[in-house]
Amino acid sequence: MSAQQTELAVRQETTPAMLLNIAIEKGADLDKLEKLMELQLRWEANQARKAYTEAMTSFKSNPPDIEKDKHVNYSTKMGNKVDYHHATLANVTDKINSALSQHGLSASWVTSQNEKLITVTCRITHVLGHFEETSLSAAPDDSGGKNAIQAVGSSVSYLQRYTLLAITGLATREMDNDAQGAVEYITDEQQTVINGIVEDKKVDLAKFLAHMKVESVNQILKGDYQKAITVLKAARGQK
Repeated sequence: MSAQQTELAVRQETTPAMLLNIAIEKGADLDKLEKLMELQLRWEANQARKAYTEAMTSFKSNPPDIEKDKHVNYSTKMGNKVDYHHATLANVTDKINSALSQHGLSASWVTSQNEKLITVTCRITHVLGHFEETSLSAAPDDSGGKNAIQAVGSSVSYLQRYTLLAITGLATREMDNDAQGAVEYITDEQQTVINGIVEDKKVDLAKFLAHMKVESVNQILKGDYQKAITVLKAARGQK
């Protein structure tokens, strides 16, 4: 190894902590020591961030398989049938946390609530201290005849599950419309408008619902309302 290579290797191995120790031994003034301590903290934070990225990359290279282990089946207050399968919070957290721990990572949640929405923040933390987080919000899930407390608990469980899936990059594999209270549907007035157009233009309701990918008018998402109106106005009546 040449002298230049040796010098480069030594320089690469030198850390702010080493410089701080040298400065202390040489009796450096307080101002210089404080700057070296700040440099050390930034160095440690950068090392922790890189370690987090490497750990998460390793985790994602071999993610756990998460099965949908729960079947939900009930009728809504309006008589519509709700039938779907989803992965329970316990199943999601057990599988993901077990896999995360193998890479020095762990998950935790923080929950807050205002008058309308519940917000859950999922944080993934590496053993060296670096963390990243993501948040989702939803209204209390009062579907299926739940009382107020159950409605809050249902949405919290849903949000914990989906924030964990989202921050670990597994959301696209498990995401489905399995939380009736966590999405917004069209209002009663909007349903009346749609039903009125269907009746006036004698639109084939079954074909319209199939086009909108729903089983009934009240299952149309709020964000799809204008699309539904456009489709109906362009539709030809039944002969």
